[in-house]
Amino acid sequence: MVEDVARRNDMEDAQDRLISQRRYRKMVIVVVASVSAVAVVPLLIMSVITYRQYEDAFHAELTRPMLRFAEAGKASIESYLSERLSALAVVARENSVDELRDPERLRTLLLNLNQTFGGVVDLALIDEEGNPVTYAGPQGTGTSVSHADDPWFREVTGRGMCVSDVFQGYRNLPHMIVAILHDAPDDQPYVLRATIDTDAFHWLVRARSARRPERDPVCRRCHSLGVLPFSDAFIINQERVLQSSSRLYGNVLDPTPLPGLPPSRQAELLEIEDEQGEPLIVSYAQIERSPFTLVVLSPRVALHAGWLPVRRDLLLFPVISALLIMAVVIWGSIYVVNRVREADTKRAALYHKIEYTNKMAAIGRLGAGVAHEINNPLSIITQKAGLVRDLLELSSEAPSSEKLMPLINSVLKSAERCGRITHRLLGFAKHMEVQWENIDLDMLLREVLEFLEKEASYREIKVEFNYDEEAPTIVSDRGQLQQVFLNIVNNAFAAVEDGGRIEIGIDRLGDHAVAVSIADNGVGIPEDQLENIFDPFFTTKKGAGTGLGLSITYGIVQKLGGQISVNSKVGEGTTFIVTLPVHRSHA
Repeated sequence: MVEDVARRNDMEDAQDRLISQRRYRKMVIVVVASVSAVAVVPLLIMSVITYRQYEDAFHAELTRPMLRFAEAGKASIESYLSERLSALAVVARENSVDELRDPERLRTLLLNLNQTFGGVVDLALIDEEGNPVTYAGPQGTGTSVSHADDPWFREVTGRGMCVSDVFQGYRNLPHMIVAILHDAPDDQPYVLRATIDTDAFHWLVRARSARRPERDPVCRRCHSLGVLPFSDAFIINQERVLQSSSRLYGNVLDPTPLPGLPPSRQAELLEIEDEQGEPLIVSYAQIERSPFTLVVLSPRVALHAGWLPVRRDLLLFPVISALLIMAVVIWGSIYVVNRVREADTKRAALYHKIEYTNKMAAIGRLGAGVAHEINNPLSIITQKAGLVRDLLELSSEAPSSEKLMPLINSVLKSAERCGRITHRLLGFAKHMEVQWENIDLDMLLREVLEFLEKEASYREIKVEFNYDEEAPTIVSDRGQLQQVFLNIVNNAFAAVEDGGRIEIGIDRLGDHAVAVSIADNGVGIPEDQLENIFDPFFTTKKGAGTGLGLSITYGIVQKLGGQISVNSKVGEGTTFIVTLPVHRSHA
């Protein structure tokens, strides 16, 4: 019972080594990695490209209203200022200096300008020294303060026209000045100045920024999310002081934390940071013939608020797709590898059965020699036992021990010989579980040849052992090596004619390997068939072989960690060389 359990455990260990769990685990990892790389990597690459393209498109669609607003605002403000400058030019051209000196005439012109354009607070005629000449407006007769040192006066006398910054006037209200140079016939120039109400000026910005951009589909999406296409729009001067009120930075004449904007004649779009480090997206346009710059801006976070749900959707799609792909790939890989493992298990069991069947077939071929080996000692036993019986029956006295002992010893020796033969035969017929033990190669080869001793004697085949040194001892499996050498020697016997010769050699290959060569002087193997002789079902024995002997032999040698090779020439013979490791192999 204990021997059966041990044998069964040895068989299970051999099967586990043949079908290693690590091998199939590695196969699953390789399949999952390769299929995932083919399926998931292109998905991720395309998702990244789509994400970047969609982000750029979304950013462009969100910032385009800012750029359009800056362009339209620039055109509106320039038109507004151009109209005022043109109106002053018409007044100066259609009225002489003497007419403009008349306060009533000047008030009439002021009334006409407000009826036509609106937003004109007062009109004043100023001489070349900067002193007021005539005034029409809410201050009555005006003021006698000289404007010679005012920046706007110096600019208009130098350039012929001027649009000033917004500043606090005598009424403590923000206003701006539009002025042109009036050339009198007596060559004495005068300046015609108009004060512009900034409320009307600021309305141009507020009215446009208050419009809801519901025509643009992207802006319509932003509006549905509560996000404006931009957060603020205002006008600044060259010192970055507010010329109109701002939602973010305060009222008119308050400084802004914006950095300097590069000069440009066209509307521009920039991503900048203010002095507090707030990231901003800014569109700006410089107003020609004025110190003004129209600025449209939005904090980048606020502008991209509409992008967040879209980005979430773009990121969720590849993540969920990759997870689904990985789940299918892992499940499919495990399923396929398990099927492969089942097929390998069945193939290994079938191969094991074929090995055993091949061994039993070899034993059948050895039947005649074994019968002869057993019949000889049985004949001796029968003869000696009959002689002992005759001595006991024919003699009235008990035979002396000197007569009986040689006969009994002969019987015992013959019985022992029968026992060795049957034990060797039964040991060779066992299943193929690997049992590692120390093996004397010389003794093993001679035991194998004892199976064929009768055929060699009958056919006068000469078997020679050709090695000078003592054969080495190796660690291997005795039963499987017996089958290997028996298959090769059987092939050699089949290849040689009667009276042929077989030579067996053993050579050391360093300290870790040994080579056993079995050479015959038989018919040989054609060169074009040498590469196929280890293939299953390939045979050179016409009508006599199954083609499994050498294939099984090759598999056993590989399993024991060795190698087998063959050299052959037609008409000269064949040599098989089996190289085996000296120590236990873990192959």
